Amino acid sequence: MALVIIVAGGTIRINDAGESCPDWPQCFGTWGFDISVEEQAAYWEANPEEVDSRGEDHRYTTFEIFTEWIHRAMVGVIALPVLANALLMRSKRAMYGTKAYQLAVFAGIMLILQATAGALTVFFDNADWSVALHLSMACIFSATFIFQHMEMRSKEGSFHPLFYLPEAFVVANKRRIDAMVGAVFTLLILGAWVSSTAGGQYNQGCSVGFPTGWPKCNGSVLPSFDGPGVLVQMVHRFGALIVGLVLVAGSARIRSEAREHNAGTSIGRITDITAGFWMLNVMIGGTYIIAAKMDNFPEWVSLLHLVVGITGLLIASSALFSMNISASNFNDRTEEA
Repeated sequence: MALVIIVAGGTIRINDAGESCPDWPQCFGTWGFDISVEEQAAYWEANPEEVDSRGEDHRYTTFEIFTEWIHRAMVGVIALPVLANALLMRSKRAMYGTKAYQLAVFAGIMLILQATAGALTVFFDNADWSVALHLSMACIFSATFIFQHMEMRSKEGSFHPLFYLPEAFVVANKRRIDAMVGAVFTLLILGAWVSSTAGGQYNQGCSVGFPTGWPKCNGSVLPSFDGPGVLVQMVHRFGALIVGLVLVAGSARIRSEAREHNAGTSIGRITDITAGFWMLNVMIGGTYIIAAKMDNFPEWVSLLHLVVGITGLLIASSALFSMNISASNFNDRTEEA
């Protein structure tokens, strides 16, 4: 459900419908989404401070309003299983331990914060920082459930090698895994910045087509930074390059260290897959520019770019959670001894 909500948020962006419900939590003063052009005009006349950033004459289709409406509705719906999850973990602390319960509670807190960030995107007309904040919280919210699931499987007695990595391996590679996850997370936020700055108009900062728009920028490998669009694009591209180097080098080192410490192959597979998703997403990002016209970008490719980026982050996060659980299990065994 959390991932579906993220995809719904991306669908809002590609349809340029982020301001289609100018108020929060209601939508044009109602709880529905079928708002006619006349009703929109009447609402904005009564609430001039909430007029769309594209001007008082801009109007939204029912579908555009629906995308924002259903996104908010799903956040309300998911609150029920999130609450049930916290209550269940509280009742089963004897079996699953305190950490699983704390993660369940943390997920509930993140849901509230995420909803608050969503309200901020409305109040600040989808400012780039608010979009990046909303996406980052959504990713943390989703990753929390993966962490909780892994923690529960460990407490249930699973002997999966990801839960019992050698202490020497964990100590030697924890910072490396932290850096890899942090790099992917930072790149995702940079992507949100590119897609939301100036209403998403900076996607054409480097022109379009092959090779003028990608892999070059305005026909040059090192373009002139005359406008903010070029700067935003190149920061994202150079960021992707640096992250790729971190992932490829880090994954190679992880596999080497795993062999040296007899840590198995699972952790190396996770980092390899993460690097693979980075490579795939670089190609998807390039396709977005190559297949575009200056006035017509294939926004479904942009949505795919977002989904693949988030998937890569969640996969990388599972390596981080594995290190954490392995360290805890080692400490538990030491205390028992």
